[in-house]
Parts: sequence; C-alpha cells; structure tokens
Amino acid sequence: GLAFSGLTPLSCPQEGPMIHSGAVIAAGISQGRSTSLKRDFKIFEYFRRDTEKRDFVSAGAAAGASAGVCSWVRGVLFSLEEGASFWNQFLTWRIFFASMISTFTLNSVLSVYHGNAWDLSSPGLINFGRFDNEKMCYTIQEIPIFIFMGVVGGILGALFNALNYWLTMFRIRYIHRPCLQVVEAMLVAAVTATVGFVMIYCSRDCQPIQGSTVAYPLQLFCADGEYNSMATAFFNTPEKSVVNLFHDPPGSYNPMTLGMFTLMYFFLACWTYGLTVSAGVFIPSLLIGAAWGRLFGISLSYLTKGSIWADPGKYALMGAAAQLGGIVRMTLSLTVIMMEATGNVTYGFPIMLVLMTAKIVGDYFVEGLYDMHIQLQSVPFLHWEAPVTSHSLTAREVMSTPVTCLRRIERVGTVVDILSDTSSN
Repeated sequence: GLAFSGLTPLSCPQEGPMIHSGAVIAAGISQGRSTSLKRDFKIFEYFRRDTEKRDFVSAGAAAGASAGVCSWVRGVLFSLEEGASFWNQFLTWRIFFASMISTFTLNSVLSVYHGNAWDLSSPGLINFGRFDNEKMCYTIQEIPIFIFMGVVGGILGALFNALNYWLTMFRIRYIHRPCLQVVEAMLVAAVTATVGFVMIYCSRDCQPIQGSTVAYPLQLFCADGEYNSMATAFFNTPEKSVVNLFHDPPGSYNPMTLGMFTLMYFFLACWTYGLTVSAGVFIPSLLIGAAWGRLFGISLSYLTKGSIWADPGKYALMGAAAQLGGIVRMTLSLTVIMMEATGNVTYGFPIMLVLMTAKIVGDYFVEGLYDMHIQLQSVPFLHWEAPVTSHSLTAREVMSTPVTCLRRIERVGTVVDILSDTSSN
C-alpha cells in the first residue's frame, strides 16, 4: 500500500506507515501465531503475555521509525516520547537493539540498490542536505523571531488538528463503508491533481534554469530555458520539495507562489490525513512549514533591506520545525531528527525553542494530532496525568454503597456474577 500510494498525487510520506508496520510485525512475532491466517506456529509462547507484547510493540514502532528516516536515535526517541506507555532500563536496550538492526538492514539494502554492497553509509530515505554554517549563522536578535515563528506554527497546527478532527468525525459517521472509502480516496487524488495543474497554470512563476540547483526542473507553461517553480514544488516528491525550499538561492520563488502553495497544500494535506491509504503527516507538515517559513524569510529580507542574515532557507527550516511541532506536539525526537536530516548541530537550540513554543501554543487550543486520533478510534489509553476535572474530586463522589468485595481466593462464578451486576467496570 505504501509503495503504490507514493505514486499518487496524494501527500503520502512513509514514516507513519513504517511505524505502524513495525508495530504490527512486532506484535505478531511476540505471539508466534497469526489471527489472519488462523495458524498457531507454536513458537515464542513465553512472550504471549500482555507485558511482553507491549514491549515488543514499542520496539517494533521504534524499528519502523528508524527505517523511515534511517536513524536509530530517532527510533529510540520516538518510542520514548510517543510509542511506549511504559518504560524501564530493560526496555531501553531492547528498543535500542531493534532500532540499530533496522537501521543497519536499511543501509545494507540501500547499498545494494545503489550498486555498492560494501558501502553501509547511505544517507537514508530522508535527507534534507547540509546547511553551510558560515552562510546560515544566526544571531541573538533572531531568537524573538524564531519564537514568533513557533507561535505561528502552534496556531496553524491547532487549526490543522481542529479541521482534521471534524473531518474525521464526518468520515466515522458517513464514510464507513469500504466502497465509499475507496471513492473518497479517488476523489481526493483527483482533486489534488486538478488543483495542482490549475495552480501551475495560474501562477506562471518561471525561473531561469541556468544557475538553478533544482535536479529535475519542470518547464510546464514556461519558455525554453526556464522552469516553473510552482510545478517544482507541487509535482516533485515532498522530500525533494522540502530540500528545494531549504537550499534554493534567494529569488527562486515568487512570494505569491509560496502563499498559494501553502494555502492549498495545507487544506489538501488535512483532507488526505485519515484516508484509507498508507499515509502519514510528517513530510507534508514539513513542506507546509518550509513554504510559509521561506515566505516569512523573503518578507523579512524585504523589510530589512536585504540584510545578509535574513536568508530564506534558514527561515524555511524554522517554519518546517514550527509547523510539524504544532501538529504532532513532539519536541525531543523532532529536534534530533531535524538536526540529523540537515547535518547541522548549530541550529539545535533554535529548533528546540521553536518546537517548544509551537507545542505550548498548540496545546492551549487543542491536543496533538496523534492523541486526538487515539481518542477518535476509542483506543483504551491511560494518559500520564489525570484529567483536570478530577483534581477536586473525593473518593466519596465516585463510590457507591454497598461496597462490593472479593475474597483473596474466589470462585469464577462469583466473579462473573459481580461483573455482570456491576455497571462501574
């Protein structure tokens, strides 16, 4: 499903489905049997316990995250921050081992694919290129600007989550039949392709190919020797589009092009997330943020009369981090993956600052996208903190009389009768 969905015009990154696949595989391995095939292989019976299955799922999610970005650190931190509901030292090395093996296997396969079976240093599936420290330095006066971008990312992320919540509620109520789900996926793909062509035709943002860093320029509706920057942003893979927004020189994009692209891609990505296709939200969030971040950088450069520190690529990076943090509300793992994907440790502090600001602002309005969908799917998940409404409750307010008691050793029939007659369980 992931391989074929990547060929559609839909915004379908691989990280989310990879995490899901890793968790599913780990859960099946821990049980040593298949409910789909209705076969019991009589292996791993020792792990057929809820605690072991939970740990295996956490390790599988970490392995999937590591394979999605070719980074074992990303897998461990994702499982720590989002994937695991329980943590101890024993689980740490399990997840670390699974992430390392996953990363090594991916490197091996990519090395064979690129024609060098002995080279195990492939950059992975997500690599946004290195930023030049000399050209991309930041100063103390830019810290408030980064914080402001975090606020914008938190607000836009909250809007994205709120719109997706109402859209998901509509899907649960009215688009629950498989045939309707297939029709919806086809409709979204058709609308995405149509909107893309219309935007390319209307924008006519033509840039000279000479001196451009775009690997595969698209000439659509432009003269010879020129390429269409809107087409480059829309019809490249999302990863390549993010790289272009990060590293293209100033003047490569018209501000109107970036504004139109941000607006349209924001709503299309919101509509796409939740379809019955293998899709996630990681790369689309980065692409949306990189687009409005670069637009912000262009505006800032214009207001400061072309100051050398107002580089559009730098603000595209900050915007990408702000948008992603405002939607998924992760901080630690996203800081690490943004530093790894760009090969720049210098921006660790501003990226962390932007992510923290986006999370605080976004949490003020609505919860994160992952937590929201956990509730929408009615998954029994115990949160770290009790609800705010429970802080003033007393035991008397939640108990009833007479008290139902069980002996230390009780008959099964008695337990069944008590559970059947009690409505509080």
